[in-house]
Amino acid sequence: MPSSPPAKKRKSCIENYFQVQQKSAKPDSKVNEKNDKDNEKNDKDNEKDVTLSDIISKKLTQVEWTLINENNLNISYAVILRADQRFAIFNQLESEIEYFTGELAKVKVFGKIYNIPRQQSAYGDPGITYRYSGTTVPSKPWCPGLANLRDLVEQYAGVRYNFVLVNRYKDGDDKMGDHKDDEKELDPNVPIASLTLGAERDFIFKHQDRKKNNLENVKILLKDGMLLLMKKPTNTFWYHGLPPRKSCHQPRINLTFRQILN
Repeated sequence: MPSSPPAKKRKSCIENYFQVQQKSAKPDSKVNEKNDKDNEKNDKDNEKDVTLSDIISKKLTQVEWTLINENNLNISYAVILRADQRFAIFNQLESEIEYFTGELAKVKVFGKIYNIPRQQSAYGDPGITYRYSGTTVPSKPWCPGLANLRDLVEQYAGVRYNFVLVNRYKDGDDKMGDHKDDEKELDPNVPIASLTLGAERDFIFKHQDRKKNNLENVKILLKDGMLLLMKKPTNTFWYHGLPPRKSCHQPRINLTFRQILN
């Protein structure tokens, strides 16, 4: 199980990443006088500290969704956060989230115990637990940052969530193996909502019968601030995973919001 880097180095790594992201998010040119004034106002707003409560209280950002609904793959995704928002949110989560250690930082695969190749934690409503791969994951009480993000995601998804699984990838060496989120305690009618913060990573869908039906894998680039909704019956027919990316040297936090029936 990889340990977190020293706080000073970790902060520098995060700030360097988001400074690059914010520079790339600026427009190449000013279109007209109205845009000039809007940009000036946005710059002043961005100088202020952005909090999650501020983001939630404002009207939802208008986003453009990409939809895929074929061969029992039913997903939609869109970037829902601006660069300045992502920076504030990432830093808040880095200071609030407590990651599992010991036995909870391990997983059983085909009868063998392995260290989870990333940092992991879970938060949720009182009494909620999540069981996968022979491991029962208890939920910690919602921290302020995750509670606010849950409320935001619920507005986009139109459903209620009572649990979130947190995965932190320190760099491209950390990964997630192919699997389905099809545990019995998950409400199959509620889409799993996956929110990415930080480094971009590839996300691969693989059909369970791809060798028989010759269906190609579906690859999505999960961008910083992107929300992915995996809807029924995706997890019945498709595996998904996050392969390693050697060229990635920045951290990523992924939040998968779920509705647990227990």
